[in-house]
Amino acid sequence: MGYGMSRMEEEYSEHEDQNNGGSNSQVNNEFLNTHNDIFHMTQIRSGPSESLRKSIVDGPEIVDRMDSRAYVSQFSADGSLFVAGFQGSHIRIYDVDKGWKVHRDIHARSLRWTISDASLSPDQQFLVYSSLAPIIHIVNVGTAAKQSYANITDIHDGLDFSQHEDVRYTFGIFSVKFSSDGRELVAGSNDDSIYVYDLVANKLTLRLPAHHSDVNTVAFADETGHLIYSGSDDNLCKVWDRRCLSTEEPAGVLTGHLHGITHIDSRGDGRCFISNGKDQAIKMWDIRKMTSNADSYEDRTSNWDYRYSRYPQQYKQLKHPHDQSIATYRGHSVLRTLIRCYFSPAYSTGQKYIYTGSYDSSVCIYDVVSGSQVAKLKGYHQLAIRDCSWHPFDPMLVSSSWDGRVAKWSRSSCQQEETTDLD
Repeated sequence: MGYGMSRMEEEYSEHEDQNNGGSNSQVNNEFLNTHNDIFHMTQIRSGPSESLRKSIVDGPEIVDRMDSRAYVSQFSADGSLFVAGFQGSHIRIYDVDKGWKVHRDIHARSLRWTISDASLSPDQQFLVYSSLAPIIHIVNVGTAAKQSYANITDIHDGLDFSQHEDVRYTFGIFSVKFSSDGRELVAGSNDDSIYVYDLVANKLTLRLPAHHSDVNTVAFADETGHLIYSGSDDNLCKVWDRRCLSTEEPAGVLTGHLHGITHIDSRGDGRCFISNGKDQAIKMWDIRKMTSNADSYEDRTSNWDYRYSRYPQQYKQLKHPHDQSIATYRGHSVLRTLIRCYFSPAYSTGQKYIYTGSYDSSVCIYDVVSGSQVAKLKGYHQLAIRDCSWHPFDPMLVSSSWDGRVAKWSRSSCQQEETTDLD
């Protein structure tokens, strides 16, 4: 499951990093020696970039504070807008270029538990959001009205993802994304499935029984929309080719996580992506290493539940015997909620970094090539940072936390923690 619903954060006031011993990152040296083009291209593209210490310049500054947990936050593709979704039925869109004024204040409709995900269309005219229900709502955010109430001020429609002949019971949606052309949505749900919705035809076009547990995260691999990545509580990442789905089998499977996957971010090249896991690790993958089936192994950690306790110390040294990842990044904490991770922007950093929220109220930033943790933004938030977003062009990173705060970070706030440990 993606969310703990019964225990409050006060039970976890002792942060995970007190027992973590610093970051611990690993790069698959065999892959570096034989197929190192991903790392090589990252070095070339990021070569002229300033160091991280020089690339971020002021902060942290408060953007907003609500009386409920912040679950999702993202910049628009051009960086002019910022979206933040809160458990208390609010989604706010801020106008970055106008002093972070609230551009739209959307009151979520038929919310179950929380806003689990939100996504802006590429043309920034529409926003979709999901909760633990089979309905995804789409809102017209291109109109002039600041307040948006369901079907009162403008379009605020519900798209029913349960209208499929194979659906037998209600379910919730953890992840939703627009395609690059804005014509389709892909979603992951807790009925172990992936859904694709055609917005032009206004109908559900695909349901894939994709995993053996909750599908916590989905993403399009690149702009073509042919490949979809998925991550699940069955510990697997899968690659789906929509051009050959007649057998409902994935194009490939990638093993390596010891616990469920909380988030996936694509590099955008149709080959490489990263995943965050409940095993307290980010892994990077090249789909050229995927196999047709997952290798079986004896799971010695199945009794642990990330919603109720810290990660056991004895599990931190465990490795999957059939790990297909090309790099592993450790030093952050993934507990109680689906913590998200991302590549840094291509324009300003050459995707040189990977960054992630953390249950210990920090944002951790890793160097893609060396694997070292190069910065840790901390000391401001009081509770878990579930999501964060790096501006696509400017030296700015925004974090959203369960303490209800949305904060803007830059260089003067970065508490650098140079750690170069590699396995």
